[in-house]
Order: sequence, then C-alpha cells, then structure tokens
Amino acid sequence: MVIPIHDENPTRRTPVITYLLIALNFVFFFSEPVVSQIGVGQQTVAQACQQQKYFDDHAAIPYELTHNKLLPPHQYQVQTTAGTVSCPVITESGKKPYLSVLESMFLHGGWLHILGNMLFLWIFGNNVEDKFGRIRYLLFYLFCGYVAAYGFAYGSPNSTETLVGASGAIAGVLGAYLVMFPKARVTSLVPIAIIFIPIRLPAWVVLGSWFLLQWLYSSGTAVASGAGVAYLAHVFGFAAGVVIALLARPLLTSSRPL
Repeated sequence: MVIPIHDENPTRRTPVITYLLIALNFVFFFSEPVVSQIGVGQQTVAQACQQQKYFDDHAAIPYELTHNKLLPPHQYQVQTTAGTVSCPVITESGKKPYLSVLESMFLHGGWLHILGNMLFLWIFGNNVEDKFGRIRYLLFYLFCGYVAAYGFAYGSPNSTETLVGASGAIAGVLGAYLVMFPKARVTSLVPIAIIFIPIRLPAWVVLGSWFLLQWLYSSGTAVASGAGVAYLAHVFGFAAGVVIALLARPLLTSSRPL
C-alpha cells in the first residue's frame, strides 16, 4: 500500500474546518482514560477494562445502531499471562445510539490509528473543503461518517464490537477528492523491496488503489494486515463521498463556496 505524504494542489483559502476537525480529534483522543498507555507498552487489566468501558459508553456499536437499543449488562475478558481476567460488568445508560456515531468519529484506538487518519485528512481535506465551502464540507464530512457507520452496522447487525475512528468520514473525503482532482500529483511512499521510495503519482492511482484494498479486505478476498479494522465502513464512506461529489458538481461550479 502506498502512503501519501504531500499533494501538489494549492487552495484558495485557509482550510479552517479541516484544521478544526484535526484539532478536535486530538482533543478527544487525549481525553480517553488511558491514552498514554494505548499502543505504548503493556496496559494493566484495570486500564484495559477502563478503556473498554469508555468505548462502550461513547462509541458506536452495530447492534445498538441496528436495533436502536442499548446492549444489556455485559462484561469483557482480558487475556493476561496468568490467564483470563473478567472486567467489571458494564451497564450502559443514557446513551443515544444515533449520537454515538458522532462521538465515535472523534475517538481512536491508538497512536498509529489517529496519526494515520489525520495524515490523510491533512493532505486531502483542505482541497475538498476549498471546493465545497466550509459549511457544506462540514456537513459532507459528518454525513459520510454516518453512512460509513450505519453501512457497516447493517453489514454486521448483531456485532457488539465498538466502532471508533474518523476513517469512515475521511474515506468520504478521499472519494470526493478522487472525483474532483483525479490528476492531482500526490507524493507517496511506495514500498520497493524493503524500503519506501517517494514517488509522484496521480491521485486516481493513490486513492483508487487505497479503495481497492479496502474493498478486497472487506470482501475477504485479501488478508488484512491489521485485525479489528472496519474495512466495510471505509467502503461505504468512500462510496458516499464519490456519489455526493458527482451529484454536487453542477452546484460547486455555479456557486460561491460558503
């Protein structure tokens, strides 16, 4: 998989909403209970249980989205060198499933998770915002996040796994960028043998290959390198971005950005 690091596509004005979204993602990430331990070293059982409870209370869960009701009291097991340890029973209350989708867009499961997502948003979000206008771009971003979450949920309606991350919404941004700027040059790190080489590629190659991988992983045709990734959500988010960008073309070319 290629890793984009820069695009040659200037904007007409400062991408305020993109910067704000990136900042909010980091603010929410640092508000998670044990963020300093996520992905760094070994979590204790108490920390793992605390983090899982936080995600259950705030993140989207497919079963809750498709049934519009909260999970019954439940508990998780943590595997340790000494065996399996049970977390305290979690009883959710006051959580609104449809609002949990919004919250989940600003939560992340680790440092690599958030840094990868924010890299893609940083590179591609500014031009999409410039094209849509700030207000429309924000609404577009959130809508793609909802399509991604509910699309994944109805693909696995009884799943009780928590969905966290901005990748569904960002996938929508990538889809729109592909439609709007297919020939823009994107400097990307391309794996050759055991090293990564920076190469300038057209956006349609970078984003098209990214989507193809997500689709293959979601369909089970290819073996994903990372477990627990909601690839189907990426597919739905990307598709939503493509469709909206295509439908919005006449509006975007005949009106002034808001």
